[in-house]
Amino acid sequence: MPARRLACVLTAMAVAGCGASGARTRRAFAPSLPGRPAMVWAVGDGNAKRHGRAVAALIARGRPDLVVYLGDVYKHGTAAQFADNYASSFGRFARITAPTPGNHDWPNHVTGYDPYWRRARGVATAPWYTFNAGGWQFLSLNSQVKHGRASPQYHWLIAQLRRPGTCRIAFWHRPRFSAGIEHGDQHDLSEMFDALRGHVALVINGHEHDMQRLAPIHGITELVVGTGGAPLYPVHRNDPRLVFAQDTQWGALRLRLAPGTASYAFIAEGGRVLNQGHVTCRPR
Repeated sequence: MPARRLACVLTAMAVAGCGASGARTRRAFAPSLPGRPAMVWAVGDGNAKRHGRAVAALIARGRPDLVVYLGDVYKHGTAAQFADNYASSFGRFARITAPTPGNHDWPNHVTGYDPYWRRARGVATAPWYTFNAGGWQFLSLNSQVKHGRASPQYHWLIAQLRRPGTCRIAFWHRPRFSAGIEHGDQHDLSEMFDALRGHVALVINGHEHDMQRLAPIHGITELVVGTGGAPLYPVHRNDPRLVFAQDTQWGALRLRLAPGTASYAFIAEGGRVLNQGHVTCRPR
């Protein structure tokens, strides 16, 4: 099979369809935004209870161009739970949300996650996909399916990383590195994370119900923000990799993106900035 056609097959879940030449023929699952600065908010592990509603209200006040949802609609990601525990809080952002599935979502994704996002997007759900915003390429990866070197997802990722530069943000649910007491490092994700080295500036994850900012690993800054409303998890605060950790407040991550730079801030549900910083990237 010609390489270009193979790339089309491997990216079939990143776009709604491919022609014989490998070109996109229908609307992408997450359309790219115009190449101008963008306000992006990210959070995972939300619900429609008091703290979840407060975090959703925080994001709404922040006037997002895009919301990255980092997975998990509790407790089993069923259609009823998407309706009851998600639609009434974070569902207001559905049309501008780029999701990734969590470990609670994926077992029932055929009846919960997939139809919910298919209705919101109007196209078939993508297990992994790419789009652009704020001068950055986003890579939505899936930590709940095969992602090692022999997997279709890994080969798709390698194809996405062929162009030079580091102005990319990758996100998925379970963090490769984590100081969280509940889950900790996810060693099965090592090959996928290692593939990003030299190609990605930021990685964003949920899963741990806390906020973490780790010192750069392989030149990549990893941010964890699983504070969308679910009960919080404690952090090993003496972990030497931590630059910032917070496990007593719910909130979200705000990203102000412009070509070549990303400013980030962890913000509590009441609006207080808890920690902030920025990264730069090497353009193509």
